Amino acid sequence: MNERSSLGSPPPQLAAIEAVVQSLGFSMSCDSLTGELLRALAASKPGSRILELGTGAGTSTAWLLAGMSPDAALTTVENDPQLIAAARHVLSGDSRVRFVEQDGADFLRQSQGEHFALIFADTWPGKFEHLDEALALLDVGGIYIVDDLNPQPQWPAGHAPKVPILRQRLHSVPWLSVVELHWSTGLMIGTRAW
Repeated sequence: MNERSSLGSPPPQLAAIEAVVQSLGFSMSCDSLTGELLRALAASKPGSRILELGTGAGTSTAWLLAGMSPDAALTTVENDPQLIAAARHVLSGDSRVRFVEQDGADFLRQSQGEHFALIFADTWPGKFEHLDEALALLDVGGIYIVDDLNPQPQWPAGHAPKVPILRQRLHSVPWLSVVELHWSTGLMIGTRAW
């Protein structure tokens, strides 16, 4: 697949976020290809609620915000106080985003009954762990997306053996229409059919 980036402009906050990422030594931010896809997917859900699990320093948060309509709302969850503080510092001027400093598993347990039109799971809870709880939050017609499924040098210990299990689990959900993209860092996208 052609991995040439589009000619679209990156979010204006991205340079400030990348400076923070470098200063913190954080190596798990989403790349620009995934970011552009997130922007496009967010744009497909005007006026909707969007969930990001794993804010990091805010790179993917900025891409999601760049695609969202003015009346959409983003909840982004991060358990690392230093990372979420950095993201909050750069992005808190946007009233569409709500930052939640909490363990992703706890957030998922406490949020049962809520619904989101788009879920980007970029951390273990909601992806490798507590997947059923994350998928239960997805609207009918909603999109679930994960990245980092192709081998990466910065993968933390234990990441690699979880990837084939996740792939198998997502393909086994009867109401989720799934596609794998061997592009960017390796993506899977699922849409809730019913």
